[in-house]
Amino acid sequence: MKFVSEYRDPTLAQHYADAIADLVTQPWTIMEICGGQTHSIVKYGIDRLLPETVTLVHGPGCPVCVTPIELIDRAIDIARRPDAILCSFGDMLRVPGSDTDLLSLKALGGQVQIVYSPLDILNIARKNPDKEVVFFAVGFETTAPATAMAVYQAAQQNLTNVSLLVSHVLVPPAMETILSSPNCRVQGFLAAGHVCTVMGYTEYEPIVKKYEIPIVVTGFEPVDILQGIYMCLQQLERGQAKLENQYTRSVSREGNQPAQNLISRVFEVVPRRWRGLGEIARSGLGLKAEFAAFDADRKFGFDTQSETIETETDCISGEILQGLKKPHNCPAFGTHCTPERPLGAPMVSSEGACAAYYRWRGEVEKPEVVSSGS
Repeated sequence: MKFVSEYRDPTLAQHYADAIADLVTQPWTIMEICGGQTHSIVKYGIDRLLPETVTLVHGPGCPVCVTPIELIDRAIDIARRPDAILCSFGDMLRVPGSDTDLLSLKALGGQVQIVYSPLDILNIARKNPDKEVVFFAVGFETTAPATAMAVYQAAQQNLTNVSLLVSHVLVPPAMETILSSPNCRVQGFLAAGHVCTVMGYTEYEPIVKKYEIPIVVTGFEPVDILQGIYMCLQQLERGQAKLENQYTRSVSREGNQPAQNLISRVFEVVPRRWRGLGEIARSGLGLKAEFAAFDADRKFGFDTQSETIETETDCISGEILQGLKKPHNCPAFGTHCTPERPLGAPMVSSEGACAAYYRWRGEVEKPEVVSSGS
């Protein structure tokens, strides 16, 4: 298939790997900021094609993984109520809350339905007029337009039994949080191509200027990622810091304007807590006052100011999400923490770094030592 097979061409991939080896003269650390890219890197062994002096670290590119435990607990609370139906994408179901997860609750009769689009909740609401139908809205800017459309259509159709438990997060503020950390070791970024397809990449320009760091908007196939790495390393070797677009077949500088207009019509920018990173200013989306009637936090009376204290476990997901450590550095990886019995979201999410390593590298690989910078 065009745009698939040609970007998985092993000859072309090796060409870029050889070019990188010829280019690099000193150690560099690059972070990809998308779980889909992480899975491609591990699945295709892209990191193993690179010189030992080039280190790839995995950032908070999994929106499921950074969803705070208090929001998962709220979703579980809703699913336990006989007058509500909690709808969610499938990768949220295995993420542990304080005492259980949505999949276990569903097995015990909890009102949990898997949906493939936020728009599915409109039909469910029409078929169940006596129940409150709640969508657990998790995702980066990529999925926000579809969530916004669901709310907009619910308002147009006067569906009063629809609401959202919103946990949408924004990528650029998270990148700034990582860069401002005293332990930051990231020298260049691969930005997520799907986020930039929606939002464009003008929001990254101030980050490049402020932190003097190269950012390359990159796709998801092996050749995409290797080309993005090559472009980033070219800048680093030359002492440059620019914003470049590798993913030109999908991304424009301005992005998808109708999608952006829909997001801004329904949502406003708000602070958001990230698991492993804490609260980040202006890093999330919340419903505007005009659509407050669709806010599940308000409908169910949740205290949005409260903060759940996460139970201490052997899980080091916070350090993994910041790129300070890799999954194999975790003492619980593959032993106390597996996809069947996860300690944290990165082991069960379809975009989680731990899930990628477990699936494609196995649980017994020798751990790689990654300095935390401390």
